[in-house]
Amino acid sequence: MRSHSASYFLPRDLHPGAWWAWTLGLAVAASRTTNPWLLLTIVAVVCHVVVARRSEAPWAMAFRVYLVLGAVIVTFRVLFRFVFGGAEGTTIIVSLPEIPLPAWAAGIRLFGDVSAESLLGGLYDGLRLAAMVICLGAGNALANPKRLLKAMPPALYEVGTAVIVALSVFPQLAESVLRVRQARKLRGGTRGKRFHALRTIVIPVLEDALDRSLRLAASMDSRGYGRSGTARPRARFVTGLLMIAGLGGVCVGVYATLDGSTPRFLALPVLLAGLAMALAGFRLAGRRVQRTRYRPDRWGLAEVVTAGSGIAVAVVLFATSSVDPTNLNPSLIELSWPMLSWAPLCGVLAGMLPAFLTPPPELSHVPAGVLPEKVPA
Repeated sequence: MRSHSASYFLPRDLHPGAWWAWTLGLAVAASRTTNPWLLLTIVAVVCHVVVARRSEAPWAMAFRVYLVLGAVIVTFRVLFRFVFGGAEGTTIIVSLPEIPLPAWAAGIRLFGDVSAESLLGGLYDGLRLAAMVICLGAGNALANPKRLLKAMPPALYEVGTAVIVALSVFPQLAESVLRVRQARKLRGGTRGKRFHALRTIVIPVLEDALDRSLRLAASMDSRGYGRSGTARPRARFVTGLLMIAGLGGVCVGVYATLDGSTPRFLALPVLLAGLAMALAGFRLAGRRVQRTRYRPDRWGLAEVVTAGSGIAVAVVLFATSSVDPTNLNPSLIELSWPMLSWAPLCGVLAGMLPAFLTPPPELSHVPAGVLPEKVPA
């Protein structure tokens, strides 16, 4: 029993699908509330798990960029309330001179009175969007994009390749910036004006991004990416028709399920029919793609714990939104401190389980002069 528990915490990389399930669960939970205490708790949980379980890969080092981006989002959402007027409320805190606009710009204001209710609304919305962006940044920092591409089903291989390339662009740009800054420090180029320093960083980063895109295009072309192979036109037409019809049915069914005023025969029956057609289309599309997998990633207990904790956070926020909605979405009519309930707080804290109940990541290298068995996990 002791050996089994010890092997569970041996350093290894988790399945990238588990990390993305955990990330999306926290992002969905952040989208369900505007309570600043809950949103800050979600950000703190995400930061703690990333610091505890991120590897030394380049994409893991770009998480701080998402934190800066979140701070910029909050700042701009609050500043927009000053620039475009924010007089929705009775508590006026700033009276700025209003700039008159022509008649064709009716409904738009520049400056004017700014109320505390409007500023709090911008702050809450900015915190919610920033928390969602930081959650997605945690998925990029924790999940290996190459292993995620390998875990894609055959029908989504080409689409998954495009999505993963798009997701890995931002971390690679951050890696290029860090590499260029370190090279400038080694050459003694840290002095000078800010504009000159910015130019000496931006130009090498753009050149590196262009070279990387050309190498990626050449490697994808050499591996036959995008070639149709032996697929017949009729088979492609049937597969595309099933996919489009299935996804359309899923959209109609989901909308009818969420909207209580629509007829019930458009809800569950259309949703199930759309899922069946979409799965049939995926099945037919997967037969046309022939590829092999070397040592495919398996789901273990750690992956189940990681994905289950993220899904549990989303479920708890969905369940508590109908029980006590005022605590999840503070009122902007009467100014008061946002209240916090124990149920959503405990649900959000459940997202911290991967930091304690999952194995640490593998080290990418062993420090010089240190034996492998003495390297800290």
